[in-house]
Amino acid sequence: MANGFFNVPIPVNEPVKSYAPGSKEREELLNTYNELREQQLDIPMYIGGEEVRSGKTGTIAPPHDHQRVIATYHQGDASHVQQAIDAALAAREQWANMPWESRAAIFLKAADLLAGPFRARMNAATMLGQSKNAFQAEIDAACELIDFFKFNVKYMTDIYKMQPESLPGMWNRLEHRPLEGFVFALTPFNFTSIAANLPAAPALMGNVVVWKPANTQIYSAKVIMDLFKAAGVPDGVINLVYVDGPVAGDVIFKHRDFSGIHFTGSTGVFNHIWKTIGENVGNYRNYPRIVGETGGKDFIVAHKSADAKEVAVAITRGAFEYQGQKCSAASRAYIPSNIWEDVKAYVIEDLASLEMGDPQDFGNFINAVIDEKSFDKLAKYIDAAKKDKGVEIIAGGNYDKSKGYFIEPTIIVAEDPSYVTMCEELFGPVLTLHVYDENKFEETLEIVDKTSPYALTGAIFSNDRYAIEVASKKLSHAAGNFYINDKPTGAVVGQQPFGGSRASGTNDKAGSMLNLLRWTTARTIKETFVPPVDYRYPFLQRGSAPEGAI
Repeated sequence: MANGFFNVPIPVNEPVKSYAPGSKEREELLNTYNELREQQLDIPMYIGGEEVRSGKTGTIAPPHDHQRVIATYHQGDASHVQQAIDAALAAREQWANMPWESRAAIFLKAADLLAGPFRARMNAATMLGQSKNAFQAEIDAACELIDFFKFNVKYMTDIYKMQPESLPGMWNRLEHRPLEGFVFALTPFNFTSIAANLPAAPALMGNVVVWKPANTQIYSAKVIMDLFKAAGVPDGVINLVYVDGPVAGDVIFKHRDFSGIHFTGSTGVFNHIWKTIGENVGNYRNYPRIVGETGGKDFIVAHKSADAKEVAVAITRGAFEYQGQKCSAASRAYIPSNIWEDVKAYVIEDLASLEMGDPQDFGNFINAVIDEKSFDKLAKYIDAAKKDKGVEIIAGGNYDKSKGYFIEPTIIVAEDPSYVTMCEELFGPVLTLHVYDENKFEETLEIVDKTSPYALTGAIFSNDRYAIEVASKKLSHAAGNFYINDKPTGAVVGQQPFGGSRASGTNDKAGSMLNLLRWTTARTIKETFVPPVDYRYPFLQRGSAPEGAI
């Protein structure tokens, strides 16, 4: 054991590369993208120190070019889930006992590897497998993930430094232990950084993990696993399996040593997981930690004092970057009547200029939605809106899946603020907008608060400080991440800890100390230097009462 209190490197947010024409990073990324596109990878599961190939394979194709197979992956079953649990538990004692500075060194190395030799490959894999443009891949798969690794190390030391006071004659200490058992990480398709952080955050705190990614993210998950191995994450600490969710759940949620779940996904799935854990709670060694970030119906509200151009840009970026497939993407907007015509003109102008297609072409702002299931769902909502007399589609409304799953950025204007697409989560490039009487701001805020069960992100635009204060109070529980005069997307690790409540999750704030605290279980240690040798307290002594006492 080392003798020293170590200061970790001060984390600084990773600079976002520009990928401007002629830049070195643009050339490297394009070359890597084209190289990967021409390959066909064979992707195994990773259990313990083994690459596991079941022989039962699925295929991976880019969402923007769904006839091109770029990889096959080996599908697992219940036996592979059990093997992953066994491998995790076998690695647990040695990993939990590893000095914290060694765990920190591994993930700091992962950050530097990603900032350097892994950057182009991670970004290209995200572009190819998840249909993100270069900028969206850069801010997600590179910058945010680097930030997670670096800032989480700092937050870990902050947690360890939280110690109780000690009176004379004693020494009180607080030990932050990893959980007793294994953690299940169930991760989404839309952010490579989230897919990596969900297993990495518990692992950093000394836990062992079974990781199941979304099938539509397996391509970049393989690169993440390569990064973990290159950084020195020991075998068995993070185990990667590709199985159906119910298959994994049937094994994991019945296991005595299940100690927690780190989840990002749909509210419906999270509700089912919570219920299943409750039904099995008597089987566990400890009460499991349930940490989840789920759905959203994120909003933009403009006040009559707002600048129309600022609102329009927030709509274009907030609703349509990465095809609206961000948990934080604006899905509903409330615009006052006095600025509506200007906002409308600016938004229509912006959307008309957006280009759509393969991420290989850096001029494309819009790429494909993730798969055919998502495409078909969104197309049905758009078709229904075209037939509904109470709404108007003012931009977009077209779609085509002949080559890729492409849906135009679409804006629906609804007279009824309770119209179906104002209320239901769509997770795609469709924004529904309601124009309200400019003098009914507070009434509109009530509608915003009550329309959706979710409470993830939201934004208020106003140049009237009183209006901002009113909105901040009335919407205090409507969004876990609340933005003033900014779009409701783009949370940065170390700056805007991310998460929501209500039907949007447990609000454990990824990218902060709050999340890491969930992966520890504290032990208080009191040491007395000179223990008493007589049980008698002074009050037990008999004697005459002081003079004047009754």
